[in-house]
Amino acid sequence: MPETLTPGLYIVATPIGNLSDLSPHAADVLSRADAIAVEDSRVTAKLLHHIGVRRPMIPYHDHSSADVRAGLIARMAREAIALVSDAGTPLISDPGYKLVRDARAAGVAIHTVAGPCAAIAALTLSGLPTDRFLFVGFLPAKQGAKATAIAELAAIRATLIFYESGPRLGATLAALAAGLGEREASVSREISKKFEETVTGTLAELARRYANETPKGEIVVTVGPPGEAAPPAAVDVDAALAEAMTRLSPSRAAAEVAAALGLPRRDVYERAQALK
Repeated sequence: MPETLTPGLYIVATPIGNLSDLSPHAADVLSRADAIAVEDSRVTAKLLHHIGVRRPMIPYHDHSSADVRAGLIARMAREAIALVSDAGTPLISDPGYKLVRDARAAGVAIHTVAGPCAAIAALTLSGLPTDRFLFVGFLPAKQGAKATAIAELAAIRATLIFYESGPRLGATLAALAAGLGEREASVSREISKKFEETVTGTLAELARRYANETPKGEIVVTVGPPGEAAPPAAVDVDAALAEAMTRLSPSRAAAEVAAALGLPRRDVYERAQALK
């Protein structure tokens, strides 16, 4: 009989594609856990079959009640409970945050078994800067809320990482292009599987490519950080003001040009007065 695990919670990363990506450490923990908290028992059953293991599975997902969570934590005082999601590292846009938080508050021993994570894998495939990055997860589904969320991210000087589904990909890329401008980006899907694919280009190019295409599989979108904005040349301000003042008063022309070029309104108004 293999040695039993110490009671507690074991957060186990599972493959995001190829089942052989499961680490020996993860396989060992899953084989010795008293029970496994799973997002979908059908998915985890395939993984356990791959490593020749049969263990009790307990459903645990985003809709699990506080009572289910409390029951799991009570068992952790005397049993080793492993937590897995359908793919990748639990808690990363997957269930588990509340369970880990409450288990820690209850004094449960918590262990992590590191392994695959789609966000990090896609970042390494993207060719975009990796020194600073922000994992965003899924953007809101509604157009207005999505635009607001993107606007909040626009000034962040880091590579942005999003998860997305095939049916929503085209609309999300179009919204990112509208909200973030001409940035380098990549779309990765089927990571570590036979048909792994990463497509790169600007956000606008990718939005056009996927406008009428619904790719299969789980998708990660990465977007490069904003470039250094060059200050508009004085001649550009003057030209814009000259054109605007053919239609508007100096004050309103200054307001229009300041908004268009991202300049202080007072400075532009002073320049408008000088040109007048």
